[in-house]
Amino acid sequence: MFLKGDHTCLRALEPTDLEFLYTLENDTSTWHVSNTLTPYSKFVLEQYLENAALDIYTVKQLRLVICNHDQEAIGAIDLFDFDPLHRRAGIGIVVAPPYRGQGHAGEALHLLLNYCQHTLQLHQVYCSITATNHTSIKLFKSAGFEEIGVRREWLRKPDGTWDDVVEMQRVFV
Repeated sequence: MFLKGDHTCLRALEPTDLEFLYTLENDTSTWHVSNTLTPYSKFVLEQYLENAALDIYTVKQLRLVICNHDQEAIGAIDLFDFDPLHRRAGIGIVVAPPYRGQGHAGEALHLLLNYCQHTLQLHQVYCSITATNHTSIKLFKSAGFEEIGVRREWLRKPDGTWDDVVEMQRVFV
């Protein structure tokens, strides 16, 4: 395991994660927050998995699989917009519905933040969360993130209405 906590671990993507990723990426309930409009094919995801081992300094992103204590894939956590010059990155996280509310997201976020601060030596991380996603806002606040602003009517929902987006940031000291 790449990073291990008491109940959750993070690991690199494996070719065996194809079905899990296919289900996760094609969950239409999360598309409006991930800027996705079309489903992913297994072929595209296979190509993605082939390149997943590339260095974060090359591709400017890192996706890790969140596993429970049974080594079952239950979610994903990402670093994106990795900027080594300014030592910052964005963070995204998703946990499959059956595993939400069990503490996995919090532990995964803690593990990733430790990696960001001590291994990548980042100065700061940030995230964007829909204003109605109170659970995620609470998660990131409990991990030391501060709200730094709100983007009004930033994301268009499938029903044609709009979501505000809360911008959050954590600066490592």
